[in-house]
This record gives sequence, C-alpha cells and structure tokens, in this order.
Amino acid sequence: MTIDWAHFTPGSGFAGGLLIGLAAAILILGAGRVLGAAGILGGALAARPGDTAWRLSLIAGLLLAPSLLGLFGAADRPRFDVSWPVLIAGGLLVGFGTRLASGCTSGHGVCGVARLSRRSLVATALFMLAGFATVFVVRHVVG
Repeated sequence: MTIDWAHFTPGSGFAGGLLIGLAAAILILGAGRVLGAAGILGGALAARPGDTAWRLSLIAGLLLAPSLLGLFGAADRPRFDVSWPVLIAGGLLVGFGTRLASGCTSGHGVCGVARLSRRSLVATALFMLAGFATVFVVRHVVG
C-alpha cells in the first residue's frame, strides 16, 4: 500500500475534523442533541414540534458548504468511477446499515466515541472492519 503524497492534504483534513468536532460540540452543548447526520435527516422527515428548524438549518449547511467552497476556493469535483445503479445500491446499503446500527458514522464515531458510549465504540469498530473488508474484497478479490 502506498500513499499518494502529491494529493495528501493533512491540513485540510485536520481543519475539517476540527469543524466537525466544533459543530458536534455546539449542537450537544447548545441543544442537547447528537450530531448524527442520518438521525437528523430522518428526524426532519418526521420531526416533532419545534424540532424542524435546527434540522433543516443543519441539512442546508451540509448542502451549501461545498457549493460555497466551489465558488470561493479550489474545490475539486467529486469523481465516481461507478455507474448510477451501483452508486444508488451503495447508498441504500449504507441506509440499511445505519438503521441496523441505530446510527451513522457521525453519530457513533464522532459523538458516541467522544462520550465513551460502549455501543458507539462497538458500532464504530464494526463500521471500520466492514470498510476494511470491503476495500480488501474490491481490490484483491473482485478487481
């Protein structure tokens, strides 16, 4: 395994991690809510009274931030080397896994691990193992 040093950007990764951590801290300290993207999106579809505004604001920020970066920065467009059916199937599998794990990588991996939640520690370890296994199978068995 080699690292593509020409495209390795630890500074932007570090800054992104700080911003995600800051957003998670603001949400949990300010509103007492966990920053789990899947739960926020799912809750926006069937929100309780008084719960809609902050969820839609967060979703809007997630959608607008890359657009603003593209306008003011040198953002590269994401490139997917798979067909639309494979991309859609992958999204559906992620959604199924999110429901199965009662949360997503942001909820378990960022907020749950920070709170030392045993369930989140196990879920995050399983997310990582599944990712490692998928990469191994795709690179060394299938392709």
